[in-house]
Amino acid sequence: MNRKEQQHLLELIVNSSAKQKGDFTATSELVCQLLREHFDASFVSVWLLSQDDSTPSNLDGFHVCQHNLVASHVANMLEHNASLRQTSAIDPLYFTELRSHRYLLSSDDQQSAQIPQFTAYYQHHNINTRLDVAIRINGHIEGVLSIEFVEQHKWLKADIQFSVQCADQLALTLATRYTYDSNEQIYLLRNATEQSEHVVMLVNTETKIVEYVNGAHEKMTGLARTSIEHHSAMNLDIFRSNPNLFDVIVKKLHDNEIVKGNIKLTRVDGSQYWLNYHITPFVTELGKHYALVSSYDNSSEYLHKAELEYLAWHCSLTGLHNRSYFTQQLDRAVDGTLILIDLMSFKRFNDTHGHEQGDALLIEVARRLKHFSFSVKAIDVARVGSDEFAVLLPPQMHEQGANSGEHEQMIKRLYLSLAAPAVISREKVDPKPAIAVVDIQSVAGMFSPLSCADITLQYAKGKSEMHYQFFNADLLDSFTSNAEIERDLQQAIKGREFELYYQPLMDLQTNQYIGAEALIRWHHPKKGVLYPGSFIDIAEQTGLINPIGEWVLETACKQLNLWQHKNVNIAMHVNVAARQFFSGNLYEQVWRLVTRYRLKPKTLILEITETELMGDVRYAINLCHELAELGVGLAIDDFGTGYSSMKYLKQFPISKLKIDRSFIMDISSSRESREIVSAIIAMAKALNISLTAEGVETKEQEAFLTLSACHHAQGYLYSPAIRVSDFVQFIDQQPTSLPLLD
Repeated sequence: MNRKEQQHLLELIVNSSAKQKGDFTATSELVCQLLREHFDASFVSVWLLSQDDSTPSNLDGFHVCQHNLVASHVANMLEHNASLRQTSAIDPLYFTELRSHRYLLSSDDQQSAQIPQFTAYYQHHNINTRLDVAIRINGHIEGVLSIEFVEQHKWLKADIQFSVQCADQLALTLATRYTYDSNEQIYLLRNATEQSEHVVMLVNTETKIVEYVNGAHEKMTGLARTSIEHHSAMNLDIFRSNPNLFDVIVKKLHDNEIVKGNIKLTRVDGSQYWLNYHITPFVTELGKHYALVSSYDNSSEYLHKAELEYLAWHCSLTGLHNRSYFTQQLDRAVDGTLILIDLMSFKRFNDTHGHEQGDALLIEVARRLKHFSFSVKAIDVARVGSDEFAVLLPPQMHEQGANSGEHEQMIKRLYLSLAAPAVISREKVDPKPAIAVVDIQSVAGMFSPLSCADITLQYAKGKSEMHYQFFNADLLDSFTSNAEIERDLQQAIKGREFELYYQPLMDLQTNQYIGAEALIRWHHPKKGVLYPGSFIDIAEQTGLINPIGEWVLETACKQLNLWQHKNVNIAMHVNVAARQFFSGNLYEQVWRLVTRYRLKPKTLILEITETELMGDVRYAINLCHELAELGVGLAIDDFGTGYSSMKYLKQFPISKLKIDRSFIMDISSSRESREIVSAIIAMAKALNISLTAEGVETKEQEAFLTLSACHHAQGYLYSPAIRVSDFVQFIDQQPTSLPLLD
């Protein structure tokens, strides 16, 4: 065939629709068919190199795996499928030669020498002459065009050149296919990027030009895409307010660091948002440095996190910081002033007026404290308890001394501000604050400022008028002493240093002893016998009252059981502290003791003060009814000193009221005391409740009580609290006891 015919065949290949579309398979079929007809060849085939990324090897820039050859397509008119050369581990020399000479021409005597792996194939098909032409793209071998003859064939230079041109057309077809594939991938990638809700951006880090940004950026920032794409990156929100940040980021990217984080930004319209960004560096084949930026508006997540953090550190009712946050602030303070505020009688107000009005009162107090804190430039103000607030002042507030006139005037103004009447639900309310003030530096390294403030607050509550108190040396000594007592109490519980004394109760109508009140004494190894007044308050504050109270109750029940076995017909009165009463396990403890010691009904009387009883009225009412079902009586101790409500008293299964000794001691000289006692007796009679007068010391007091129809009395007129051995002897000396009165 002459050159003109070859040119015609090339034009058929070039102008074929398969070639134009980049259809490599169809183009290969056409080339194989034309070449076989043109050369009258035995076999014509096209091979593509297979690549296995798992075990790559590099041969002069050509990436293959063990140089495996796999036919992607074979076209020969004789349909010799056996012509597929299934080989492995081809000698690299084959590719080296093919790359150097562009084609390999071999005859039968050269086959085995050049490609030993193909020997069996050539022998099986009697291949005599073969031309292998490299299909190359940019110098890289992508495949091989193979023309094989059974008979001896003489290759002309023009024929070889024609075959090379056909291989070039296959290479162009393959390149077109790669381009189409690449364009398709780029289209898919770009389309996916455009649909993404995250911002995707390409920035040339050398020119600072944003070469691509998707539509999500405009939605997030409000900046038109045309004002960002192909413009300086300094127009972005992140760099507009902080231009130096770009250089910082680029330096990290050039060090192959991935830059990521969260930052608060401001849009051009002034609104703010939180941006989460992730920046990855990469270098193109041309050596240009780029940054791939992925980011999104993180405001909702950040605001949610901020809301959770706010809830964790703030009181939801008042908006002030809570105790957890305040104590962290306080722990870091080595100087300054701590102010602790407590609303006295708040529980009573809450129970009487309801929780809604109670909350309104707390909100009003918080508002006043915020105003005060702002005026004195306080470090923090917080609600640290149900009805407790705290303020932390900076050090300069007490430069002239904690008890300076200026400092005290400030606290006095705070007290008067908090005590000023407030209107809650159209009702005038008088808050009753108590304030403790502690100079933090004076106790630093020795005691907790909050603990000192708690002690000081108790003194403030005990004052008659202005309920505020500065922590001073005397209170420090007292606190130190209390701390020692607390430590000693813990040892006393382990060492059984307590003992119960018993004070008899007299029936004023029969002159018979009908009961005994169990009173604890502490045999301190250094201080001797201590009365409850010196340690019970500390035990209550520290929580040690619970194990002490359990011991008292069990010891008293055990003693009552012994007396009942000896037919001593008296009742046992046992004081129960508020912590013990509301501990949640008092019923189980009493049930266990009543069952173990088989106590007679109504012979165990539990005493609790009316103020403590009103701490949680609903709980107290339910518990008292449960105890009554066990045959246990309830006495309200120190009656008249707290707040009394006929409504609540009627709901409690009360066995007895005990009139506080403060009303009894001046009956003979005070008309008011006599009227109060008479009123209490009348009320008890109306409610059908037994009465006991405490602190009876004179015959005149006894006579008045007897005449007023008071049921029982106890006091030094009859006997102080005495040891159990003395008490038994004391009872034995009296006339036979009468049956216990309800």
